[in-house]
Amino acid sequence: MVTILKPEETYVFTKEDERDELDTKVAMPGEEDEMEVDEEDEYPEMELEGEATGIKNMVAPGQLITDDPQFMRGHGTYFEGGGIYASVTGVIQRVNKLISVRPFKTKYVPEIGDLIIGRITEVQPKRWKVDIGSKQDAVLMLSSINLPGGVQRRKLETDELQMRNYFQEGDRLVAEVQQYFSDGSVSIHTRSLKYGKLRNGVFLKVPSSLVVRSKSHIFNLPGGVDLILSVNGYCWISKHSKNQESSVSITRLEEEASEAIYSNENDEVDAYTRLNISRMYICVRALANRGLPLTEAAILNFYEASLLYGDLQQLTSPKILDQIAVEAMH
Repeated sequence: MVTILKPEETYVFTKEDERDELDTKVAMPGEEDEMEVDEEDEYPEMELEGEATGIKNMVAPGQLITDDPQFMRGHGTYFEGGGIYASVTGVIQRVNKLISVRPFKTKYVPEIGDLIIGRITEVQPKRWKVDIGSKQDAVLMLSSINLPGGVQRRKLETDELQMRNYFQEGDRLVAEVQQYFSDGSVSIHTRSLKYGKLRNGVFLKVPSSLVVRSKSHIFNLPGGVDLILSVNGYCWISKHSKNQESSVSITRLEEEASEAIYSNENDEVDAYTRLNISRMYICVRALANRGLPLTEAAILNFYEASLLYGDLQQLTSPKILDQIAVEAMH
């Protein structure tokens, strides 16, 4: 018995196909060059294991991230049994072949130039120890502050004896990160009119990861309120300072500012400004409690939406705050 098979269909390459292929090459020049430098070929996609393929690649401690030997482990991971595991709860980050996990909650890591708010914890010879929410306290040297009256001279022994007249334990100040030390700590300075001891306001702590870095972290908000939104997550909401609006000379301005910057007494704050400070405090805290990024625009939108509720007691309701948050973000 002979079985006759159906002949296979073969495709005949015609001249029309040749013209179509030529047109395609003309319409897409340099395609071969782009394919040669494609990052996908050099760094292939990482295959995540198990639950690590979830939303935003969130992982928990002990969870396997990948067992591909071509990847290297970074911060927040450890190597065991041929695989890379997460050591903290956070989001997977990949830079080329380096895998790390950014934790949701972590200590503030200072960078040079950051505007920070701190609290004096200890007075030492020629320096202060300042808590800035980092792993180590920052150091404020006596030579890194302005003397009262704007005097520019070398610090003497008499200045060292008067250090507690400038800053003492418990004082809060705004400063700038100046440099790193070999032990990992940082040095800060207050040699500017916008830095120094904080007065006439309230303190608020928020997660530093919610603070969006920008060119300025000192905002002049409506209602005669100033907001210092520092990078380390410490906030200060206070009465508006009129130093920047003064028309006197720079030298005179420095003398007035430096004399008042070390005062321990608050100025008189009227009832209207107190209400606005309280309202701004509620707005910033509500945004932080809902995990929303803290920017000037977001805070202003939330503040304007909250003006519909004249009584601040209404802003203590979580439902009302949720409604305001939805309106502010849209």
